[in-house]
This record gives sequence, C-alpha cells and structure tokens, in this order.
Amino acid sequence: MTTPAGGSRITEVLNVQENELLQEWIAEQRQSGAARPDLIAAADLQDQGREFLGLLRQAVQSGEFSNINIPAWSGVRDLLTELSRTRARLGFAPSEVATFVFSFKQPLFAALQKAHAGAPDGFISDIWTVTQMLDKLGLLTTEAYLKSREEIIARHQEEMMELSTPVVQLWQGIVALPIIGTLDSARTQIVMENLLQAIVDTGSEIAIIDITGVPTVDTLVSQHLLKTVAAARLMGAECIISGIRPQIAQTIVHLGVELNDVITKATLASAFALALQKRGMTVAKVSQIKS
Repeated sequence: MTTPAGGSRITEVLNVQENELLQEWIAEQRQSGAARPDLIAAADLQDQGREFLGLLRQAVQSGEFSNINIPAWSGVRDLLTELSRTRARLGFAPSEVATFVFSFKQPLFAALQKAHAGAPDGFISDIWTVTQMLDKLGLLTTEAYLKSREEIIARHQEEMMELSTPVVQLWQGIVALPIIGTLDSARTQIVMENLLQAIVDTGSEIAIIDITGVPTVDTLVSQHLLKTVAAARLMGAECIISGIRPQIAQTIVHLGVELNDVITKATLASAFALALQKRGMTVAKVSQIKS
C-alpha cells in the first residue's frame, strides 16, 4: 500500500529529525537491555543505528512503506540480515535482536505525534503505516537470526561428529577407530572419510573399528559398519571389528546380519593383539624376552 501524497509525515520526520531520533532510539535500547554493552561497543551501536536510519530514509523515498521486498528496501534488508547474523554469533538473544527494530517505534511515534499536532487522522494513519513497516522489519531480523543460529548449530554438530570419530595409529601399519554414540548415515560418511584418509596417510594395512561405545546395533548400524569395512578393503586395509558385547552379538544374530567375512573380537585389546600377529609381531613381558 502506497501512502497518499501529502497525507504522511513519515518521510519528513526521518529527514529532519534523524539525529534526535537516533539518540532517543539508542536510549530506548539501553533501557530495554537490548543494547548489550557487554557484547557490543557504544560506538558500534551508534554507527549501526545511524546506518539503519540512513538506509531507511532512502527506502521510504519510494513512497512504499508496507512492501519491504521491493528493490528500494534492499539496503535495509541487507543491513538487518547481516546485523542479525553478527549478533547471533556474538550471543545476543533473539528478542534482543528484534528489539533493535521494535525499540524504534517509541521515538518515531513521539516525533510523528508532534508533526501531526492538530491533525489526529493523519497521525493515526501514519502510526498504522509505521507499525506495519517496523513489524515486518522486526520479523525479518528474527528470521535472519534463526537461520544464522541453525547454521551455527549445524556447523558445531559437524565439528563434534568429526571430533567424536578420531582415528588413532596404534602401531606401524595399524590404526584404530573408536566409535562412541549412535552411528547414523551422516556420521557414517564422516567415519568412512576419516578412516580412509588415515589409511592413506599412515599406509596402514589393518584397521580396527571399535564399537564398545556404541549403545545399540540394529540393522541400519550393521549396514553402516559393513559399508565402512568394504570401503577400507578397497583401500587395501583389512578390518577388525572389536567391542562385540554379548548383547550386541545376540542382536546381530537375531537380525540375521551376515558378518562371516569380517573378523570380530570382544575387546580392543584382543583385536590389537590379532593385528600385531597379522603384522608378524607380538607383545611379551621383558622377563620373558630376557629368559
């Protein structure tokens, strides 16, 4: 909806009273607690507010106040999107990010009231227009904030999955991959990539996959394990699966999963001993060697 010419004082107020609006707006943010001086410097808050008002003033020159998706509003949209993402990384709460926009209502309403002195109809119309405009901009900041938080959480989850699947070189030619937690499709891909890269980097011929820390093994988990074993074999490494507890052994048998061509051991220690044996080595006490 385009505001009729001559009926609105919004553009005039933004052009003439920018400095006064900025100071009152910053005071509102500080009073509401959304300014967060522990996370953002006062000078930065001032600069962000001034930049927003400048872009807002340019946008309303188009005469379109309700449709913030048109090109005239692109600068405002870009600024609020980047500001929301930055504040999400800094640790602002979503309500604090939205308050950056919503707290501008009070000083703008007060300025419009003075501009429409003696003309209540024009004041009411402008208040409704400004409310719609700022509400849409506030929702834009919230959506950008939530999207940024989702990206941050997804990135942290990927990092945690990578950290939770370390590949350890136990001996020359022997690597071990201890798996802790549930093994789903996404994590299997990371496990496989880490294991294959370790095999290449170390030139290992034997890889031990330890599932002692895997709480349950169902058909899907078994399939993921078999895929990892098959991928390692293609790289020229023989796999040993260790950590087969009695409950897991019963589950595998009950599910009918075929592990006939895969070497399994109850413990990591026994798997390591077998790996050494395959490499033509053994572990013995010093006293036995001396004797």
